[in-house]
Amino acid sequence: MISTLAYGLTVGGILYIISIGLSLTFGTMRIVNFAHALVYTLGAYILLTSLQKLGVGFVPAAGIAVLAVIPVSYLIERYVIRRLYGQSVDYAIIATYAVLLIGVDAIKWIWGAIPIPLSDPVGASVLILGVDLPVYRLIIILISLLIFVALEAFFNRTVVGKIIIAGLEDKDAVASLGISVDKYFAVAFTLGSCLAALGGVLYAPITAVNPYMGFQVLLICFAVVVVGGLGSIRGTFVAAFALGMVMSITGRFWGPAADTMVFVVMGLILIFKPIEA
Repeated sequence: MISTLAYGLTVGGILYIISIGLSLTFGTMRIVNFAHALVYTLGAYILLTSLQKLGVGFVPAAGIAVLAVIPVSYLIERYVIRRLYGQSVDYAIIATYAVLLIGVDAIKWIWGAIPIPLSDPVGASVLILGVDLPVYRLIIILISLLIFVALEAFFNRTVVGKIIIAGLEDKDAVASLGISVDKYFAVAFTLGSCLAALGGVLYAPITAVNPYMGFQVLLICFAVVVVGGLGSIRGTFVAAFALGMVMSITGRFWGPAADTMVFVVMGLILIFKPIEA
């Protein structure tokens, strides 16, 4: 049971790191950003390339992967997302899904379609209550907690963070003060994209790297955002770990139903607390 708990917290940490960017775009900007899955996948592949071609360690390769997606996320936000603010959700779905499909085809063209496994970068375990737990998974849990604390500080204690939150609440009011809201939204979008890439980096050693890995996690992350409350940073944090535990516990007794239970929980949440239009 300890291993199940550790795995659930690990999955929850990964889901939180990936979902927070979706929470900002989907929950408050009303942008359904399927391209988020592309950035997640790119992070894993750039990590892989850095390890194999540059010969650097895991930590430097992770840093390279996160930094490398910044220009990609800027281009997506500048030429796709920014044109969709205030538009119908249908346009965002079509546009960002097209970006995802184009990106996945580009990944297959560059890296191929065969899944590539990565080994545990730590390769050590610690004995907790008689169970050997991989240190790497404990590190993932710690990183997710640190990111949560850092984001709370950023959005509540910095000028940039407060402008972003205010712009999400009332964009026109903030713009009337002479503040370029789109510029700050771009900062939030880029931050979310970097975290998505980090999620891909951290999850790569746990699962095989493949061009379709973004599809596998995207819908679950949308469920996290819905369960946590649209645009709620703290709610996303709680929902990510709760659904991670749901997946882990369900997988322990009935593996094929692990992902399905996430959407069962989301359905129950929507029944008792529907999304307001």
